[in-house]
Amino acid sequence: MNKENIKKVVLAYSGGLDTSIIIPWLKENYNNCEVIAVAGNVGQADELEGLEEKAIKTGASKLIVADLVDEMVDDVIIPSLKMGAKYETYLLGTAFARPIIGKRLAEIAIAEGADAICHGCTGKGNDQVRFELAIKRFAPDMAIIAPWREWDIKSRDEEIDYAEAHNVPLKISRETNYSKDKNLWHLSHEGLDLEDPANEPDYDKPGFLEMGISPFQAPDEPTYVTLDFEAGAPVAINGEKMKASAIIAELNKLGGANGIGIIDIVENRLVGMKDRGVYETPGGTILYFAHEQLEMLTLDKDTLHLKQKLAVDFADLIYNGKWFSPIREALSAFADESNKYVTGTVKLKLYKGNIIPAGMTSPYTLYSENLATFDESDYDQKDSQGFINLWGLPTKVQALREQGRLK
Repeated sequence: MNKENIKKVVLAYSGGLDTSIIIPWLKENYNNCEVIAVAGNVGQADELEGLEEKAIKTGASKLIVADLVDEMVDDVIIPSLKMGAKYETYLLGTAFARPIIGKRLAEIAIAEGADAICHGCTGKGNDQVRFELAIKRFAPDMAIIAPWREWDIKSRDEEIDYAEAHNVPLKISRETNYSKDKNLWHLSHEGLDLEDPANEPDYDKPGFLEMGISPFQAPDEPTYVTLDFEAGAPVAINGEKMKASAIIAELNKLGGANGIGIIDIVENRLVGMKDRGVYETPGGTILYFAHEQLEMLTLDKDTLHLKQKLAVDFADLIYNGKWFSPIREALSAFADESNKYVTGTVKLKLYKGNIIPAGMTSPYTLYSENLATFDESDYDQKDSQGFINLWGLPTKVQALREQGRLK
């Protein structure tokens, strides 16, 4: 990439610490280039307030806000829910948003005639891979600028120094300088005291949790919620039909109020290091739980067990930035087919960080009370003897061989 040829740059802009200082840095280091800031609205709500004024004041020519909430939910989250994809218990909140944002960045860069796309991901993280693979899929010839691989800044403290020197307004202080990422699905917390796994997160500290409260502060009475699914996708909450993104938003309120969906994990990053983070995913945690309950009722054993195995591979693909890949598309087709009969209603009880099953029904249930009952039924228990004899025949033959009695 020849810097002299970079006249117009599309910047993935959140208004956080990294991207706030990137605008003046780009203009200083790339020929006073035009910077078009692009904010992907993936449900971060109040974080978008005042973003346009801030971007322009710090040197951007304009701010484009791309509404991506429903695209992220319908095209990425729901297919992942159907597969039950989790990465080491992490519900993939950041990873869900990145392919959709990366795709839109590429589309806008092409439409605006940009020479490069810039992002604020560090060279240590996963998001650099996710963004850049999406960009390569939709704008394969576009130059990519990643300041963290170029500049002399070494820490978030030094970023704050740079911001102060360039009169870039920040919403954080050095004491609250967690690295956070928020969208409709989740909120992540990294950095500061969390960098030492020996430190217990202070969930009750005002301002730390944003999507809910800690289980210790949750109400003493449980909250009931019912969810309706059709072919594996959520279609109604408490009997009220609404689109999936609205269901997630409502579950965020209910789950957050009951301390649901807070995890503290040390995960294996794609780049090879372990990273400690605290994640809030109240609505997503409830939705995954409810979907798993309904699958227990409606899926046969072989399909369920294979899907559970494939879910690990599916989650790896998302985490590693390969959403736009043939293998992911093939696995999504499997998820759709296997969820064909995952239809029904699940009732749950939310209580102090816990999700407790409270009953479920499905028109496609595979559960037969007549077969499973301890009372008299149509099941002939004598049939089990012949089944066990055949099932155990290899075991018996092996034992006879070892005893020298095999004829």
